[in-house]
Amino acid sequence: MPVFMYQTFEIKQEKFKEAIENLQEIKKYRNEQYDHTVEVLIPITGQDYTYAIYGTYDSLAEMELQNRKMYEDEEYLKLIGNFFLDHVVQGTMTTQIYRGISKSISSKEK
Repeated sequence: MPVFMYQTFEIKQEKFKEAIENLQEIKKYRNEQYDHTVEVLIPITGQDYTYAIYGTYDSLAEMELQNRKMYEDEEYLKLIGNFFLDHVVQGTMTTQIYRGISKSISSKEK
């Protein structure tokens, strides 16, 4: 059953250009090095400077495995550390995890 991770955060306005470049590097690295798909979502409406990372995993167990691999990877830690410490407004990050529905639910007649 697929698992979806949706992480939002506010980018520091004075670091906008650097933050977008760093996000592009993170997306490319994760999509090439790990067994999941990541997208960076940018606002069209709503709060300006609030961005999101959207990840898709095959299962919750796969998400945990990929996260373990990422946090053992020094190159990834450097990318993500620079991004969150230098470019994200402290206290604005939220992470939500969703599970897809794999079967349709049938109602039974009594």
